[in-house]
Amino acid sequence: MSIAGRPVAAQLRARVPALTGRVVARLLADLPVYADLPHEEISGDIADIVQHNLRLFADVVEHRRPATDAELAQQRDSAAQRAEEGVPLDAILTAYQVGTAMCWQEAAKGALPGDLATVLEIMDRIMVLQQQLTSAVSSAYLEARQILDSQDHGGRHALMAALLTGEPLDRFTHRTGLRPAARYLTMTLALAPHPDELNQSPGPGAGVAARRKIRRVRTALDHFAGTPVLTALDASGGTVLLPAAEPPPWHGPGGLRALIEEATRVAGVPITAAAETAEPETVPAAVARNAEIVDLIARTGRPPGLYRLADVLLEYQLSRPSEALHGLAQLLRPLEAKPELLRTLETYLELGLDRRATAAALHIHPNTVDYRIRRIDRLTGLSPARPADLQHISAALVARRSV
Repeated sequence: MSIAGRPVAAQLRARVPALTGRVVARLLADLPVYADLPHEEISGDIADIVQHNLRLFADVVEHRRPATDAELAQQRDSAAQRAEEGVPLDAILTAYQVGTAMCWQEAAKGALPGDLATVLEIMDRIMVLQQQLTSAVSSAYLEARQILDSQDHGGRHALMAALLTGEPLDRFTHRTGLRPAARYLTMTLALAPHPDELNQSPGPGAGVAARRKIRRVRTALDHFAGTPVLTALDASGGTVLLPAAEPPPWHGPGGLRALIEEATRVAGVPITAAAETAEPETVPAAVARNAEIVDLIARTGRPPGLYRLADVLLEYQLSRPSEALHGLAQLLRPLEAKPELLRTLETYLELGLDRRATAAALHIHPNTVDYRIRRIDRLTGLSPARPADLQHISAALVARRSV
């Protein structure tokens, strides 16, 4: 079909990039909820679905047929994602109407009296497509909301609450008819803020960015487990329970470290996690231990990633209240007035007693590192060069962060 001597479908395809920009700008101007979305989402998911719709309209016009179910799959997925993010359905449908109207204006531009029959046919095609889009988007959105509501208030929510509170399993099974798994991989996650949360704060956009981050983490967890997992997550992190017939591998492809790396990638934020496999009766204790480990990682300045108790045994033990803890911390008290010495000592130990690497990290000469280590010895009576002292120094540094 042609208007003013121009093939409509080809003209639309050629104009997709520019028209996408105009449609997105119109959405931001006319719909406050879209203006509050994170920039990453606007330039990514929203722009992608606009482009997909424009190309779909060109295909519908060119082949003179309705859209197929497969061609509407991306719109359904997008609607489900917006439902998880809390974007209202009326705003989504309005956005589709805005985009369709602008697409129609582009297609009919420059129409002549002799193009009336073509214009009417294109109008008929676009009305059918609009009806298909409304139906597909609404049903996918409402289905997603129903699933979310059932997860929040149904059996999965009750199961997680029972596991976390330590409710007797026989009583829970009798009450709900649900049976817990034989064991669970318990995980505590600490999620850093996404840049969009900070850029949009305060305002509803920060909440959308947070929900988007959480959804991506949940998707990675579900994919790893092969089934929806039990989660209690907010913007800062939370608790995850994965049914596990056997403890999952820690390293290698398909291991837990790879899972956290993938969740970090898709969420776009650093993630610190602690994990432990537990039987249902011991889930509360495992979750509490994981939370302590994540807190220890943050307080001791370790990098984000996945940890277990074996990775922080010294820190964990020294974090228990005791007189020895205070005494260990006091071993390095003479360095409190010399922060450059304390920083040198910490860096020297972190880098495996490598004076050159320490000097490079601190932007000083290696001889300065040697001088500072001698001063530390004179002030505290402890030197990293003596194996017996090294153990006390390491324990003292951990104790300082724990008191």
